[in-house]
Amino acid sequence: MLNRIDLRGSSADPRRLLPRAALDVAAAMERVRPVVEAVRDHGARAVIEATERFDGVRLDTLRVPATEIEAAVDALDPALLSAIREAIVRARKVHSDQRREDHTTQVVPGGTVTQRWRPVRRVGLYVPGGRAVYPSSVVMNVVPAQVAGVRSLAVASPPQRETGRPHPLVLAACGLLGVDEVYAVGGAQAVALFAYGTEESEPVDLVTGPGNIWVTAAKRLVQGTVGIDAEAGPTEIAILADDTADPRHVAADLISQAEHDPLAASVLVTPSETLLAAVEAELTRQVAATKHTERVTTALTGEQSAVVLVDDLDQGLRVVDAYGAEHLEIQTENARAVAERVDSAGAIFVGAWSPVSLGDYCAGSNHVLPTGGCARHSSGLSVQTFLRGVQLIEYSEEALRDVAGHVVTLAEAEDLPAHGQAVSVRFDQ
Repeated sequence: MLNRIDLRGSSADPRRLLPRAALDVAAAMERVRPVVEAVRDHGARAVIEATERFDGVRLDTLRVPATEIEAAVDALDPALLSAIREAIVRARKVHSDQRREDHTTQVVPGGTVTQRWRPVRRVGLYVPGGRAVYPSSVVMNVVPAQVAGVRSLAVASPPQRETGRPHPLVLAACGLLGVDEVYAVGGAQAVALFAYGTEESEPVDLVTGPGNIWVTAAKRLVQGTVGIDAEAGPTEIAILADDTADPRHVAADLISQAEHDPLAASVLVTPSETLLAAVEAELTRQVAATKHTERVTTALTGEQSAVVLVDDLDQGLRVVDAYGAEHLEIQTENARAVAERVDSAGAIFVGAWSPVSLGDYCAGSNHVLPTGGCARHSSGLSVQTFLRGVQLIEYSEEALRDVAGHVVTLAEAEDLPAHGQAVSVRFDQ
């Protein structure tokens, strides 16, 4: 079922050979530009028109009444209520340990630099609502923002055609987290609403959260007007496995990400043809039995998915570092030691009992992670996403006098004499 890439005996750069989903965000930007600009220029009216055009819903109001959020919480099935609460508790526990403390460095007597960490003032959190419903994404976006100290949070999620409101589970998750500013808006128009505001909503400073290519394109378009967390592409899983891996687990985990999207990437990296044969047999059996068989099959047979055969785990590690997966599972002997050698991954799941699905919901980690190889240079969503480092520089007269000559010398070397004069003038008689 999976495409096969054989790198055994090869010294080629894996990045040129590894599979990726074909996405043209630049082309999508031109498609969403009129929508974004209309919202910028015309506010709520443009959001309502775009929502009717793309979602088939005519909104009477963009913001969901607080009473409906409360009602969604009250209507929750007890098992779901317990599961979402547990996800929140675990996420708060992990993210609370990510908080940074202010620190003052005494550079010289009388001269200090203090690094302060200040939360973003207002954040727009996007929660997808296409093929699936994602109350878990509410948790993953809201918890780190709250832990960081963000005071103003707004959530946007697409309206359901039947109700004109976001899915009840999304509303319930917002209610359990104490978020009462929720907009029944999806797609590029939601990103534009966040960036520019409307008559009903104040602009934000930062937009976070995953979405489809139209959301990604809109985020790229408004970047600079507001900050964004990342450009999220289709989900992906890479599994580095050897003969000790259980082929049932490997197959199930490949399928678990493939069911998200026909463009989802599932990549197995292994030196073992024996494991590969067993995994392929399991895929045949398990795909036929899963609910979203057609979607999973499309994803697993697409150009973005493959099995990569390598000489050994050392080469396998080079391959997964080059791939920079959103989710990387290590199912090998001495899995923790192997995992600690990985440099590039959004999140690493260690051993047979740490599947990606655990991280999607209840590990306590964050599931908003870099895709498309961006894990080679970027991190997933965390408390740090919502913090800004602000430096406080405080020097006494004597501390400035001691370094004044160096400042003047460097300013003159850069042909910026006024920079030096701004120091010298303070000591002129």
